[in-house]
Amino acid sequence: MKRKKKGYGILLALTILLTLAAVSTLIPQAAASRECMLGYKAHCTFTPISTLLCVATAGVVCVIRKRKFTEES
Repeated sequence: MKRKKKGYGILLALTILLTLAAVSTLIPQAAASRECMLGYKAHCTFTPISTLLCVATAGVVCVIRKRKFTEES
C-alpha cells in the first residue's frame, strides 16, 4: 500500500487547476479583442501556445508529485 506524504494534495490541486486553465483557453468567446492563432476568437488570444504551456506545466507537476510525494510502505 502506498502512503502519501504531506504536500501531495497541494500538488494534486495545482495539477487540476492547470488542466482546467488549459481547457479554458480553448473556449470560444465572441467578445475577444483578436482572433487566436487557430483562427477563431477564443478566451485566450495565445490559445495554442498557452494551452501547451499549461498542459506541459501540469505534466511536470504530476511527475514531481509522483516521484517525490509517493513512497512505498
